[in-house]
Amino acid sequence: MISKPNRLAWAFGWLLAFASMPTSANLNVFACEPEWASLVSALLPDANITTATTAWQDPHYIEARPSLIAAMSKADLAVCTGASLEAGWLPSLISRAANRKIQPGSDGLFFAADHAPLHQSHDHVDRSMGDVHPEGDPHLHLSPDAIPRVVDALAKRLASLAPNQATAIQRRYIRWRGDWNQERQQWRVAAQRLEGTEVVTQHSTFDYLLRWLNVNVAADLEPKPGLPPSSRHLRDVLATPSISDASVILVASYQDDRPATWLSNQSGIPKVVLPGTVTGEPGQQTLQEVIGLIIEALLAHHRVEHVD
Repeated sequence: MISKPNRLAWAFGWLLAFASMPTSANLNVFACEPEWASLVSALLPDANITTATTAWQDPHYIEARPSLIAAMSKADLAVCTGASLEAGWLPSLISRAANRKIQPGSDGLFFAADHAPLHQSHDHVDRSMGDVHPEGDPHLHLSPDAIPRVVDALAKRLASLAPNQATAIQRRYIRWRGDWNQERQQWRVAAQRLEGTEVVTQHSTFDYLLRWLNVNVAADLEPKPGLPPSSRHLRDVLATPSISDASVILVASYQDDRPATWLSNQSGIPKVVLPGTVTGEPGQQTLQEVIGLIIEALLAHHRVEHVD
């Protein structure tokens, strides 16, 4: 039998342990990209979130600034894409932050790519192939099928780190999943109209969504993944027979649009600059809104093509 002083000490110990658990108000989350910050906010709106990149930055290449190191050092959870997308800067950031909570293999480090199948994995990768990721294409955040898997896993991870918020997180996840499924049904209707459409892209930012919509990539402005378009390559793209079937040139907001502008001027194919992820601006604050915006742009040029 536990004596009264021991019972008081035992109860006090549990109170201290509970008080040390992160809550929605003090859970510090470090998001490598805006899409993950947006999803964390949907599940745990009161979390303190620091986002390392914006929609106008290439997530492959950022500087491990002191402010990011400081944010990482305080993080209870780091949410990143993985699949080597952040390989050029995240390991250094983790090392310099010296935060044991977010070390590789810990519950505090969440990689979205670990929870969804990736396209275009490679058994062998070398520098001659360009910026190719052996695990597969990491730009999965615009995949209508992959994101629900990621959010399911993310909700469980958040609940494990903030157990006093587990019920609320699950409730928000169910609501989010219902909204996503409703939007996905509308995207499927659009996909029927877009099937077989040809586009020109730069890098693989939109590839998961284009595959899902059965939209074909007639040409890529990059000669190899991650390599800037050269004049010679652009001339080769212009001479590609399938280029005449392309209805639009898609460029992500973080990319240099001058190559696309040149190709548009030479070919007459319209160029459209679109957000590659959430921006925080009206109509671009969630992945659903961004996907809807991209589909609307494709439909607009699809209709023009067929009116002519």
